[in-house]
Amino acid sequence: MGIMDRVKPLANQVSQKTQEAAREGKARLDQAQANRQADVLLRNLGALVYAERTGRGTADTQAEINKQIADIQAHEAANGIVLAPQHKPSGGWMAGGQGAAAGQAGPGPGGTVPEQGGPPQGTPDGSAYPPPPGSGSAGSTFPPESGTTPSF
Repeated sequence: MGIMDRVKPLANQVSQKTQEAAREGKARLDQAQANRQADVLLRNLGALVYAERTGRGTADTQAEINKQIADIQAHEAANGIVLAPQHKPSGGWMAGGQGAAAGQAGPGPGGTVPEQGGPPQGTPDGSAYPPPPGSGSAGSTFPPESGTTPSF
């Protein structure tokens, strides 16, 4: 068996794996471009709806909104994606709904809303945020006592 007989199957395998990697890369690139285009379409729709709801729309704003919705639906169908939210947010910055936007506290741990004026929720000691590094936790002092060398 000659060296060419042994190298040829390996070359075919490498060629197939290269083509497969190229197809996967193209699919990822196409998906990224579709996502960017979807972001543009959704942003334009949001801007139109915002203008309409805040009284800054024009006479043809509603027609533009309908056109944007049709473009988004066509984009979803062409790319096999769904751009509408699939579920309601269960936590995070949107958990408070309208109240959070108006400065009211959202649900705390266990889904309860803290009473007005109560301590912030979040950590076991009731503080909303952990202490900054070197703020007295774990026996450290700042600035260091004179004559001591800080250990890092």
